Amino acid sequence: PLAFDASAFEIWGALLNGARLALMPAEAVGLDVLADTIRRERITVLWLTASVFNVMIDYYAESLGSVRALVTGGEPLSLPHVRRALDRLPDCRIINGYGPTENSTFTCCFTVPRGYDFPGSVPIGRAIAGTEVFVLDDRLRPVPPGEVGELCAGGAGLARGYVNRPELTAERFVASPFAVGRRLYRTGDLVRELPDGNLDFVGRIDDQVKIHGFRIEPGEVRAAILDHPDVADA
Repeated sequence: PLAFDASAFEIWGALLNGARLALMPAEAVGLDVLADTIRRERITVLWLTASVFNVMIDYYAESLGSVRALVTGGEPLSLPHVRRALDRLPDCRIINGYGPTENSTFTCCFTVPRGYDFPGSVPIGRAIAGTEVFVLDDRLRPVPPGEVGELCAGGAGLARGYVNRPELTAERFVASPFAVGRRLYRTGDLVRELPDGNLDFVGRIDDQVKIHGFRIEPGEVRAAILDHPDVADA
């Protein structure tokens, strides 16, 4: 759907770089139809949310033979599935694409090298072109390499804020301490810089989780449950 920020990447990433954009059938479809479409259209560049990526690698890996660059993300990647993909797709680059919607689809990317010595998870990489990232403490001061801090992002893709939510906008979109007139988005994601300069996702400052790429705020779920007159606590 066009409301999904990844659609901008998929549509304009193809058309602005001289590629052909293949459209899925309009009706709701399953992953078997996705696999058939990839085979029929001989797709070479593909973006899949992490949940879909896992299932495709488990059950439809043979349909990805034409794919040369497979970008996945939206939630932390499954290391076993990434390793499986590297084994089953020898001619394909696997790319971990990280980024909140507030910074236009992708903020960092990491192309997984074959034979890479994973630190325990798949790194989210480095800032893409036109984007800047900083690992900061709660007072927006840089933390030393290797220490955990909040990932703050800025650059050309930064949103203006949240529609009709000025308080939340002021909380999350803050003045950059490094350049006058520029802003940073406080992602709430905790990361650390690895010795090779790539960033490793550690967790969240709050208890937000992602399920199938959708942001879930447990506090909001709790509040909704407590609205029921028969529930005393949750």
